[in-house]
Amino acid sequence: MNKLPVTLESQTKIRFQDCDPFNHLNNGRYIDYFINAREDQLLKYYNIDIFKIIREDKLGWVVSSSQLAYLKPVFTMEKIIITTELIRYSNKDLTVEAKMWNKDKTILKSLAWMNFVHFNLTSNQVNVHSETFMNLFKEVVSPIKENTFEERHLNFRLQKVN
Repeated sequence: MNKLPVTLESQTKIRFQDCDPFNHLNNGRYIDYFINAREDQLLKYYNIDIFKIIREDKLGWVVSSSQLAYLKPVFTMEKIIITTELIRYSNKDLTVEAKMWNKDKTILKSLAWMNFVHFNLTSNQVNVHSETFMNLFKEVVSPIKENTFEERHLNFRLQKVN
């Protein structure tokens, strides 16, 4: 059996409508790029269609919180790489770390942590992950040594990631 990848990666281009008058990606749009990338990556790498799960099982994940560090500017029409990893999980929630890189992955542009809660759309309540999902999470989790986003952000700054 092939081992599933832990770090998921995709490339995209920053669009004009997502940028401010300085030709920088608007700070409110970073999360959209991260979420869109994660949705595409889940389908590509794990064959998980979250919209099919929503339609058929009435289950999904909602963002419960997010933290974001803007490290370097991202420009209009710039090609970027977004990587995502599951760094923590429990029976009801997940934490995904997302990184936005330049096209060569030599400059880290942004770092984000997004917390998701598993949600039942029928009952409108938090839901427990299925055994299938718990097994997947166990296989692909990529634990990190830092306990807080601030520690993680500081470590990247200290490493002087370009």
